[in-house]
Amino acid sequence: MDLKGKTIFITGASRGIGREIALRCARDGANIVVTGKTAEPHPKLAGTIHSVAAEVEAAGGRALALQLDVRDADAVAAGVQRAAQAFGGIDVLVNNASAISLTDTVHTPVRRFDLMFGVNVRGTFVCSQACIPYLAKGANPHILNLAPPLSMRARWFKDHVAYTMAKYGMSMCTLGMSAELAALGIAVNSLWPRTTIATAAIEMNFPEAILKASRKPAIVADAACTILNRDSRVATGNFYVDEEVLREEGVTDFSRYAVTPGENPCVDLFLD
Repeated sequence: MDLKGKTIFITGASRGIGREIALRCARDGANIVVTGKTAEPHPKLAGTIHSVAAEVEAAGGRALALQLDVRDADAVAAGVQRAAQAFGGIDVLVNNASAISLTDTVHTPVRRFDLMFGVNVRGTFVCSQACIPYLAKGANPHILNLAPPLSMRARWFKDHVAYTMAKYGMSMCTLGMSAELAALGIAVNSLWPRTTIATAAIEMNFPEAILKASRKPAIVADAACTILNRDSRVATGNFYVDEEVLREEGVTDFSRYAVTPGENPCVDLFLD
C-alpha cells in the first residue's frame, strides 16, 4: 500500500503536527486538503493554510487550502464536499485540530472549556461524520485522531480536568467509531506521541526546558504515514504511540528526531 494519489483531509494543518503530516504524505504523492483557521499571517504563530499548501506542492503532492472552523458543521460539510469534488473522493481523515488549556477547574474560563470541547470533541465528531460517506467509497480508508490512550486514573485529570475530558472525547470517538465503521472497512485509530513534541502548544504551555527536551513533529508524521498504509480492515481500534509504531517497522535510532541532540526526551502527558 502507498499514499500516492490518495486524498487526505487534515484539520489544523497550518502548523505543527498537522503541517508535518501534510508534508510527509505529500512526499508520497498524496493529495492534501490543508484546513485551518489561519488564512492570513499570524503575528505570533508561523504558517497559514496557503503557505502549507505551497509547501505540499513543492514536496510532490497536490494541495487544496480550505479555511475552516471545525466547530461549524455546515462549513465542514461544505468543505468536505468541495475536497471530494476537487480530488474525486476522500481516502483519509486526520483529526489533528485541537485546543489546549492546562488549567484546573477554578482557573478554566467557561469560554475556554467550550473552545476545547468545540474543537476537540465536536470537531472530531463533525469532521468524521461528514467524511464517512466518502471514506466508505475510498481505497483503504482511515480516520486518524491525534488523541491519547484512554485511562480513568485520576492523575490524568486532577491538574487539567477540562483538557483531559476534551482529549479523551476524541479518544472515545476512536473507540466507538472503530467498532461502528468496521463493517464498512474504515479504520479508526488514535495516535499519540511518546514524548513532548516541539509545537507552538508546547512552547506556550510548558517551560523552555521541556521544549528543548522534546522531539520534532516529524516523528509523529512518520508514524502517521505508517499507520495510514496499513490495511484498514485489520489495523483499526488502536491507540498507537508514535515510537512504538516506528519500532514495529524496525526503527531503533530516534536521535534524528531530537530537538536537542543528546537530551533525554520528556515523556508526554497521558503516558506512564
